[in-house]
Amino acid sequence: MYPLKFHPILKERLWGGKKLGSVLGKEIESDITGESWELSAVSGDDSVVSNGPLAGTALSRLIQDDPVALLGQEIIDRFGLEFPILIKFIDASKDLSIQLHPNDQLARERHNSFGKTEMWYIMDSDKDAELIIGFETDVTKEAYVQSLEHNTITDLLHYQKVNKGDTFFINTGKIHAIGAGILLAEIQQTSDITYRVYDFNRKDKNGALRELHTELALDAIDFERKDDFYVSYSKTRDALNTMVDSPYFKTNYLDLTTNFSQDLSSVMSFVIYMCVEGKATIVNEDGEVDIKKGETVLISADTEAIQILTKGASFLVVDI
Repeated sequence: MYPLKFHPILKERLWGGKKLGSVLGKEIESDITGESWELSAVSGDDSVVSNGPLAGTALSRLIQDDPVALLGQEIIDRFGLEFPILIKFIDASKDLSIQLHPNDQLARERHNSFGKTEMWYIMDSDKDAELIIGFETDVTKEAYVQSLEHNTITDLLHYQKVNKGDTFFINTGKIHAIGAGILLAEIQQTSDITYRVYDFNRKDKNGALRELHTELALDAIDFERKDDFYVSYSKTRDALNTMVDSPYFKTNYLDLTTNFSQDLSSVMSFVIYMCVEGKATIVNEDGEVDIKKGETVLISADTEAIQILTKGASFLVVDI
C-alpha cells in the first residue's frame, strides 16, 4: 500500500481548547476541541483514508481486506484483527479529570477490551503547565479512599512541570491527569476505558456532575510511588532515537535536517509517522504523501523501505 493519511476525528471535551486549530492546523469547529484522533479502529470512531485511490475507506475495512499486508502476521498472531494502537493529539485548555486505566487482564474481564498503556510527547505548553503523574509518596488504599471522601486527593499527587519535547510513559494503574495549557501527542493501546476518580466537582454542559468510577478504580490503582514515567532519550539528528520500547508499542524520535531512508524489511508490523515539527514527503514503492506538523501517516507492514524527503522535520515513529 502507498503511504496512507486519514481524516482526523475531532472530539469536543469539557476541558478542550483551540490549539488543535491554531497550532496544528486542524479544521476545528468548536473552542472546546480537546482531541484529534489521528489513527483509530475503535468501534464508532473508525479512521477513514483521506488520500489516493483508497480515499473514503475505513481503517477496519483495510484490515479486513488484507490483514497480513497491513498489520503483519506477527501482529495478527498477538492481537487478532484489531488495530492495537490509538494515535491522538490532545489540547487541554483546562485540567483533565484525575484518572487511571486498567491493565489488560482487568480490561478484558470487565470490558472485553485491551488495557491502556500510553505515552505522551509534549508539543507545546504554557508557562508553569503541569502534569499529574502518580502519588508523591506511597499511599494506602484506606488513605486514598479517605482523601476522596474529604476532597483532598490533590494533596497526595505528584505534580510534574513540563517543557516542549518532554516525554512520559504512563503504565496502567498509574493515576494521572493532563494539566491546563498542554498540547501533546499521545500513543496508546487501542482502548477507550478510563476510570475517572476526581473531576474537581465540575459540571458538564447540561449542569450535571460527570460520572466517577470510584469502585472500579480501587482494584486497578497502583498505590506505590514509582519514578518510572519520565522518558530520557537522545536527540541525535538524522537518526532514529529510542524513546519507548514496551510490549505494546515502540517509539523512536526522528529529527531530520535532510532526506532520510529507512529500511523496514526487518520491522514485522505497520509503522506510524507522527509529524511533530516541520514538513516532508514520505515515499515508498507504491506512492508518496506530503505530511506536516500535526499530521500522521500509516505505512503498511508489507513495505520494504521508505524515504522521507525534507529540509527539516521531526517525527515520532511508532511500530510494535
